[in-house]
Amino acid sequence: MNDKVLQTLEYYKIIGRLVGFASTSLGKRRAEELRPSGTLGEVKTRLQATDEAVKVERLKGPAPFGGIRDVKEAVKRAVIGGVLNPAELLDTANTLSGGRRLQRFILAVHEDEPVPLLAAAADRFIENRALEQSIMSCINEHSEVMDSASPELYRIRQELRTGEARVRERLEQIIRTPSTQKMLQDPIITIRNDRYVIPVKQEYRNHFGGMIHDQSASGATLFIEPESIVQMNNRLTELKLKEEREIEIILRRLSAEVAEFADELLDNLEALAELDFIFAKAGLAREMKASLPLMNDRGFLKLKKGRHPLIDRDAVVPLDVELGNHYTSVIITGPNTGGKTVTLKTIGLLSLMAMSGLFVPAEDSSQLCVFDAIYADIGDEQSIEQSLSTFSSHMTNIISILRDMTPKSLVLLDEVGAGTDPAEGSALAIAILEHIHAMGCRMVATTHYSELKAYAYERKGIINASMEFDIQTLSPTYRLLVGVPGRSNAFAIASRLGLSKAIIDHARAQVNEEDQRVESMIATLEENRLTAEAERRSAEQLHEEVSALRKELEEQRSRFEEQRARLLARAEQEAAEAVHKARKEAEEIIADLRRMAMEERSAVKEHKLIEAKKRLEEAAPRLNEKGHRIVASKGTSSRPIEAGDEVLVHSFGQKGHVVELNGDSEVTVQLGIMKMKVARSDVELVSSSATKKPQQTVVTGVKRTRDDNARIELDLRGNNIEDSIIEVDRFLDESYLANFTQVYLIHGKGTGALRAGIQEFLRKHRLVKSYRLGNYGEGGSGVTVVELK
Repeated sequence: MNDKVLQTLEYYKIIGRLVGFASTSLGKRRAEELRPSGTLGEVKTRLQATDEAVKVERLKGPAPFGGIRDVKEAVKRAVIGGVLNPAELLDTANTLSGGRRLQRFILAVHEDEPVPLLAAAADRFIENRALEQSIMSCINEHSEVMDSASPELYRIRQELRTGEARVRERLEQIIRTPSTQKMLQDPIITIRNDRYVIPVKQEYRNHFGGMIHDQSASGATLFIEPESIVQMNNRLTELKLKEEREIEIILRRLSAEVAEFADELLDNLEALAELDFIFAKAGLAREMKASLPLMNDRGFLKLKKGRHPLIDRDAVVPLDVELGNHYTSVIITGPNTGGKTVTLKTIGLLSLMAMSGLFVPAEDSSQLCVFDAIYADIGDEQSIEQSLSTFSSHMTNIISILRDMTPKSLVLLDEVGAGTDPAEGSALAIAILEHIHAMGCRMVATTHYSELKAYAYERKGIINASMEFDIQTLSPTYRLLVGVPGRSNAFAIASRLGLSKAIIDHARAQVNEEDQRVESMIATLEENRLTAEAERRSAEQLHEEVSALRKELEEQRSRFEEQRARLLARAEQEAAEAVHKARKEAEEIIADLRRMAMEERSAVKEHKLIEAKKRLEEAAPRLNEKGHRIVASKGTSSRPIEAGDEVLVHSFGQKGHVVELNGDSEVTVQLGIMKMKVARSDVELVSSSATKKPQQTVVTGVKRTRDDNARIELDLRGNNIEDSIIEVDRFLDESYLANFTQVYLIHGKGTGALRAGIQEFLRKHRLVKSYRLGNYGEGGSGVTVVELK
């Protein structure tokens, strides 16, 4: 790709931003070397790698690149026998550790969400725990060789520390001596030329034997090594030389180990550089809010809401453009500062980014093409030094483009034919555009010449476009309008700025009739476009409103169905529980009736008791496989339904009573605890309120007398609530049959839970007229007094 084109389209600014997202110097160098590719397969691979890195960051967060350093030069120096310093060796070990951590991170993600390209790059990294541990056991995090690096180094440093301690101890004795302290500038121990010394005043220099190593700037203080510690300092110097030699032996050994694995380490650095570079592309995509483009090599380009990445996202006007399908060339006209040049640069720069494997700031499903080259003549490149005018510089570039372009190239021309006589310039521009179009290139060109509007209108495969201009505000909107040529707008702008109408009319008369007709046609097209856009926006808004209403209706319907199902299930459950309880009570009563009838030889007939129990069993609700209640029909009548009639509601499979009639098509039915409106066609008459016989309780021959053994109090203390309620229910039935009008329930005081549960049960009981807590002398709050009906 021509370096001048990359500069013109500001490609290197994108590369600069990409470099900023690399975590290591390895990745930064790889990012700096990035260039567009003209091979579709390579471009798709690059984009896939970027997409995988974006996926990893979205799922697991940033990749860990901590500790990784570029140690390539150090490794190469070790190969030729060089000795690496502790910092270089530590960087090598940290790079091995960081690379292993990064590898495990990527492979762990790959197990959950396949990222084959990243996994392949991570697999290239080869662990070397032995070398890493060898270095880390000798060098600490401060890049210092540790005592444990070798037994000899440990011995030397131990002797050094002991010797230094003795020297300091001897000097401490000297500076603490009262007779000596007056001779010292300060009672301290310091070091000069790696020798321990003390600061002595100038006038007392002869009182100390030994060597003078330094003096203060004023000359008033001399730093003297007393004769008594000279030999001790000499011994320390010898030990330090031995320490340096031993450290060099250790570093040479470690450097030799690095050289042994040099090829492996260099391959690891390449893999880490590639991974850092890929994740840098993902970081740039995140920052630009860019998306993955679809790529082809058919010369087809379709940008949806494309944005120039170097313009503020909040200020840039998105670009919609298509090229290479119905037309291969676009001629853009419009006023200066209207955005024509930005449009050219956006198309070119986004194409270069996609060909480099970078996401582009455009909507998903935008398509871009892999061109073999992109050529651009944009901007004024006149040169005083080379005696080139604006026209000459443009022609030089265009001649070079015409020489090098192929049918698979993209050509971007800004103000083609400008800088010379308008008549000759427009003719030359038409000839150049015709030649490029005939070659089959994809081309986008901008111009001021009105002749090119007619040229684009007449040629197949070429389409006019313009940058929208708002006459009301006298400012461009920066929107590209494909299919509509630009208007000059000079007369309209002059009129709004206050130029005399007579002058404007005179000027308009100077324009030939054909140009006026073209301007009128363009104006009509623009008005029609604005009307169509307004109608389209209105239709889109209506469509969105209808979609929202439909969605809301579906949600409400779904909620209603769920609520109805819950209510029906709850009603069935409550009804079943009520019938179960009633059956149990009825069986007990029937047993009592049967027993009393036998004892008193009354006239209660056995078949009537059996029939009553059968009616009770039929009242129990039965559910089908869909959860609907099954009710056996007892016959129907053809007469009209009236209020009070018992009916079967088919949609629910339940019987109910008609509460009221709502016109000819709807009735209100009481279904258990629910009251709802249903269609008349959905109900079937079961029995009439007029013909329905009142139920009579069969008590013939049964005498309700007080049982001598019956109790008027029930002690519930120590029971739980469930057992207590069963006992209370049985006790109330017995008390009622025994003609008691008042009974006592002893529940105790305690926490009050048992009392509350019993009183809640009494509140709903059919035999209870009222209840209260016991008065003084009746047990107080530990007793509930119940009055029966």
